[in-house]
Formats: sequence, structure tokens, C-alpha cells
Amino acid sequence: MLYPYKDNETIPVILDGDPGHDDAIAWVLAKAEPRFDIRAVTVTAGNQTIDKTSLNARRICTLLGIDAPIAAGRERPILRDLVLGSVFHGVSGLDGPKLPAPAMELSELSAVELMAKTIKEAEKPVTIIATGAQTNTASLLLAHPELKEKIAQISIMGGGLRTGNWNPAAEFNILVDPEAAQYEFHAGIPVNLCGLDVTERALIYPENIEDIRSVGNQVSQIVAGWLDFFSIHHHELGYKGAPLHDPCAVLSLTHPEIFQGDDFEVNVETQGEYCRGAIVVDFMHRNPEKENVHCVMDVDQPKFVALIKEACRSYGDREVPVV
Repeated sequence: MLYPYKDNETIPVILDGDPGHDDAIAWVLAKAEPRFDIRAVTVTAGNQTIDKTSLNARRICTLLGIDAPIAAGRERPILRDLVLGSVFHGVSGLDGPKLPAPAMELSELSAVELMAKTIKEAEKPVTIIATGAQTNTASLLLAHPELKEKIAQISIMGGGLRTGNWNPAAEFNILVDPEAAQYEFHAGIPVNLCGLDVTERALIYPENIEDIRSVGNQVSQIVAGWLDFFSIHHHELGYKGAPLHDPCAVLSLTHPEIFQGDDFEVNVETQGEYCRGAIVVDFMHRNPEKENVHCVMDVDQPKFVALIKEACRSYGDREVPVV
């Protein structure tokens, strides 16, 4: 069900997220991918409030040299109050190493307006990599259903096919805006879903962090610093390493050979008292004609870490002042 990219194809991309340490590392990977042409960056609330995630997005883009317009989305989900993930990401949403001051302002367009403009102007279908709540992407599809045919696919970090991480049933990104995810899954667009089943196998151990740090350039030092901070609360919870959730949504597109997955019929529970935000999957393939989501479920962890290291190396001696 994955969109069939051609070899050496230039792929227009919109990055949508709520950075966030793992969002930031996902964007490191996206910028390092030579086939990706990043046309826009849109921001949602989740890991922190929209003002903080928007500032983080601008600082990350300055660090990496992502030269694309950046737009902020809604301050809250479509129907619900906002839930914040600051316990993992700190007061700023991106605590840890110092970062550059932003070199660009936010677009005057909203996230949905910028997405729509970017898709309309693209000469081929656009890929959206969405690593936060699906508020912006679902709002785009609701406002502009005529653009569906110009979206190649949406690669999402979210959900858990069998479990949750924010509560026993639900993963954080889907829990923040379950209605948005449910609408998106049934919008008729190819969806590539990287949930906890794969992301909690995409672990970064302390020795991996030191290996990334050993690359020695500015981006590798900052990525290692982000991983140092992101590991703190995970270690308190008993993890031996930090699960790098959001990078899976990038690397499963660019290096599908290191991942395993399957197509399923997928729904999101939006009403349950105990299971709101839970992903409901038909593992028995009872209705193949209703299978609407490609679910990524496993990864080769050593190769995953090696790709992060190589992406950091690709930035060479690029260096920008930090504050």
C-alpha cells in the first residue's frame, strides 16, 4: 500500500510536527535525504504549546538549513482540549543543547493554508510526514478534499497496534487528537503508520549516542545532546534506551528494506472511557477491501542507528552560531 516512489525520484515533502526531540531528529534525517525536496514545514501543538513548537521548528530549520516556509497550526485539537507531552521534552519542548536563533519568521499563512498552497503548486503528488497529532493534516483534508489526489501519501508516527504509552490503550500523538486520526485513516489517501510496535524497537542506547557524537560536527553534537535529554525520563521509566519514534516515519519511506510491515483495516476509538485514542486493528484480515493503513511493525535496529549517524555526517562542517 506504500506509494511506489521511483529510483532517484525527487519527492516534494511537507514536514508536519510538534518538535520535540524525536521530531527534530526526524527532520535531520529528512533534510539529509537527497531525494526529498522540503517544500513547507507546518507545526502543531502537542509536545508543547503551539508558540513553543513553532519557535522550535524555526530554530531546527535554521540549524539544518531547511529553506522552506514555516506555518503554525491550531492551538488545540479539532474537538478537544490540548494534552501536552512536556514530561519527555521539557519546558521549551526541546530542552538540552543550545540552538541557533531562528533565521526566518513564521509565514502569514496558517498551517492548512500553507499546506494547500504547497500541494496546489507542486508538479507531482506531495508526501506529508506527520510526526505529531494529525490536527493539521486532517484539517487540510476537511478544508480541501479536492487536493487528495495530489497527496502521494501521509507517513505518520502514531498509535500502537497492541498497546499505548500515554495510557494503557493509547499512544500520545493519536490520543491528542483521535478524531483527526480517524478521519485521516479513512480519507482515501495511502497512510504509512509507524506506531509503538516499531518505534519501541528503534531504541537508541547510550553507546549509540556516543557513536553519533563521535561524528564530531555541529549537527551530530546537537543530536547527541537531544538524545541525552530525551533518554532521561525513559531511563526513569525503566527503558534501557530511548525509543526514537518520529524518525521511523522518515526512514520507513527512504529505507523500507530495514523495516517490516503489513496492510490492515485500522480505526481509532474516539468515544471510549478507558480506550479513547486506541488503535483498533483487524489482525485477521477479515475484510481485505477495507484495509486502509500500512502498519510498520519491526526494524533492524543496528541499521537504523547507522542511518542516523550517516545523516549527521552528511552535514559536514556546516555550523551556525547558537545562543
